[in-house]
Amino acid sequence: FRCVHMICIRALAYLQTTLKADWDIGFGLQTAIYFCTAAHLPYSLPCSIIIMSLKDSSLDEEKFVALLGKLVGEAKHLQNNPPENIPVEDRAARHVLDVLQPYSEENGGPLRIQHVSYVEGRGNIIVEYPGEPGGGIMSFVGAHMDVVTANPETWSWDPFSLSVEGDQLRGRGTTDCLGHVALLAELFRTLGQTRPKLKRTVVGVWIANEENSKILGIGVDELVKRGLLKHLLPGPLYWIDTADSQPCIGTGGVLAWQLTAYGKMFHSGLPHKSVNPVELVMEALSDMQARFYRDFPPHPDEAKYSFATPSTMKPTQLSYPGGSINQIPGEATICGDCRITPFYDIKQVMSKLQSYVEDLNSNLKQLPTRGPCSKYELPEEDLRGRLELKFFDSYSPGLACNLDSEGYHAMCSAFTQVYGQCKPFAITGSLPCIKELQDEGFDVQTLGFGKLSTYHAVNEYALLSDFKKGFQVLTTLVDQFNK
Repeated sequence: FRCVHMICIRALAYLQTTLKADWDIGFGLQTAIYFCTAAHLPYSLPCSIIIMSLKDSSLDEEKFVALLGKLVGEAKHLQNNPPENIPVEDRAARHVLDVLQPYSEENGGPLRIQHVSYVEGRGNIIVEYPGEPGGGIMSFVGAHMDVVTANPETWSWDPFSLSVEGDQLRGRGTTDCLGHVALLAELFRTLGQTRPKLKRTVVGVWIANEENSKILGIGVDELVKRGLLKHLLPGPLYWIDTADSQPCIGTGGVLAWQLTAYGKMFHSGLPHKSVNPVELVMEALSDMQARFYRDFPPHPDEAKYSFATPSTMKPTQLSYPGGSINQIPGEATICGDCRITPFYDIKQVMSKLQSYVEDLNSNLKQLPTRGPCSKYELPEEDLRGRLELKFFDSYSPGLACNLDSEGYHAMCSAFTQVYGQCKPFAITGSLPCIKELQDEGFDVQTLGFGKLSTYHAVNEYALLSDFKKGFQVLTTLVDQFNK
């Protein structure tokens, strides 16, 4: 029995790792275990011979591209921009589940799979590959199954169908974030198929509703609220939703605002009889920006984290109620956002902005006017302009990763092993919930393998070669925590 057992094990190892045979080795394992049991021999040690190290595995390009093609093929129904576009993430989730279900506990495999929904059609997926009891845990979270909108008329290729041109994988979501959805699925398919003996339990979490923070109670925020991620707390949590194949160690907080100026509608040929709200809102914003940059200058820690920009305040949209071109309107609105590095308190920023507006309203004469007829008060009519500042309901703080943690050092080591170097960076783009996770005690580290230059862009693409190396980074991380 010993001889037969070892021959089976070595033969299976050769076929699986050298010939890369494309079948589930579960049957072979069960046969080997049968021989061990019949001979009253322990089988845990010999079975571990099958995979010498998980990091020796490589991305199955054919399976990865096939899954990504199915995901991008659903992207039209995954666009997240309510109320016009409400995604149905289960259209993506079903393809991930189709890949992983053959290795589920229900089918005799090792994977514990949960499909968790709080809104019909908008589920999340939690998958666990069990390690030793009490051996610890590590997790990969944040690969999201929704995408931003795409207008096919502005693209050079169909955004809702995967096209492959050389190394390029083209289509909406290839970089953000369906490529990572497929990559993480392939990692867990490999775990389920090869069944390496690990010390730590490895958890993957695919989420819904990442691209919109106005409507909550659907994705990771609800998973955290209901305690479904609490068991991940003891180990590193790797957020898989950034780009450029290096660790992203800092993100920005985002605060969206709306500044409205109210004046007096009048004939444009009689500007001295009007308070022009367009001029008022422009001058007010200019004054507020000057104050903002004085109160929130570049922070010394931004250099330590290699932030691409300091905190910023800028307009992004302008609007007015409408009217003729020869009418001075009665109101005008500018919307924009503040991107705040994590070294400033976003609530303090809100308070400061509000104080700027209060001060301006108390004395509009401190603002410059534009020409001899421009004014913000009409004393003879007891009328004066007015500013109103509102904040949109959703805002989120930035994140500065813990650079002294075990999770950070393991991540840097993995990138160095795969790429030959580790060059962490930081940007003031924002990611939902990760600061809240850090505040709860999670060691949150962020990484990803798409192209930052195509994030949310027309003609989005990613590179297959980047995902192949990304797979090596993930398997190296798992291997490092299981030595």
